[in-house]
Amino acid sequence: MSRTEISKYGEFGLIKHLTERFKNTNETTLKGVGDDAAVLDYRDKQALVTTDLLLEGVHFDLVYVPMKHLGYKAAVVNFSDIYAMNGQPKQITVSLGVSKRFSVEDLEELYAGIELACKTYGVDLIGGDTSASLTGLTISITCIGEAEKDKIVYRNGAKPNDLICVSGDLGSAYMGLQLLEREKIVFAANSEAQPDFEGKDYILQRQLKPEARKDIIKTLADKGIVPTSMMDISDGLSSELMHICSQSNVGCRIYEDKIPINYQAVVMAEELNMNIVTAALNGGEDYELLFTVSMDDYDKIVTMESVGIVGHTTKPELGLHLVGREGEEIELQAQGWNSLN
Repeated sequence: MSRTEISKYGEFGLIKHLTERFKNTNETTLKGVGDDAAVLDYRDKQALVTTDLLLEGVHFDLVYVPMKHLGYKAAVVNFSDIYAMNGQPKQITVSLGVSKRFSVEDLEELYAGIELACKTYGVDLIGGDTSASLTGLTISITCIGEAEKDKIVYRNGAKPNDLICVSGDLGSAYMGLQLLEREKIVFAANSEAQPDFEGKDYILQRQLKPEARKDIIKTLADKGIVPTSMMDISDGLSSELMHICSQSNVGCRIYEDKIPINYQAVVMAEELNMNIVTAALNGGEDYELLFTVSMDDYDKIVTMESVGIVGHTTKPELGLHLVGREGEEIELQAQGWNSLN
């Protein structure tokens, strides 16, 4: 495969080369890439803005993460934050810090992943920046979204006796990461070794190519449900639930036997002698939606596909607890991943 040095293009030539395929599709995008600033017009909607910073060696490992998958994931995790506000992502900016280790072809793969994510979710790339880096690859993506003022959902709206709901399943992304890390160790010891991924496709996809739950937001809207609080699960169910409870001034009870877990994740946990419930509570990177709804919406929620009721909120003085399969109560702790530790 040919290798083109980044220096061939220069900063502005590189941006043009990587972004010229992107086409704007949203009415709110008046001007995208190519000027000193993008121009957006949201008229009667509220604008939502979120930013994620991803550092090589901290947030991703290029030993086992393909560049195209990295680009897709970097974009999608930002879309997920907008959906977690009950909004719709519309635009992103992408900024890169790149060392000389990377070629133009590497960045083309990264942007191919970003482009696929933008096409899949209907988002426009409207700008960004590139810079030389001495420490590998740094990716910073800012996502701008929109929502109607009375439909935005914050973390602080839960009330006692609300239902606690989770989309999809939890712990699969973390078990996918454990599998990749295991095979990385094997490869380091023997470069001829082939990775053993048989029967593990789902947990690998959950780690390498997660999806934001656009479908859940649409179904909630179709059913006329506005959650009382909501977050996406990036750092683990325990951590996110504690954020909601703290900001809403409520307690909670969630039930171990109600936590949704995929069979492949269970098998992987058994192979590694790990507790799958602990992984589901604290693993993170699932990018599922955690939300609370009024008890009045029970009949609507219970019929939703890919959504499970895992517990309920309580008065704050009752604390935050996981109820085990034998009825024992275990105090929730935030043990999710923290890059600053």
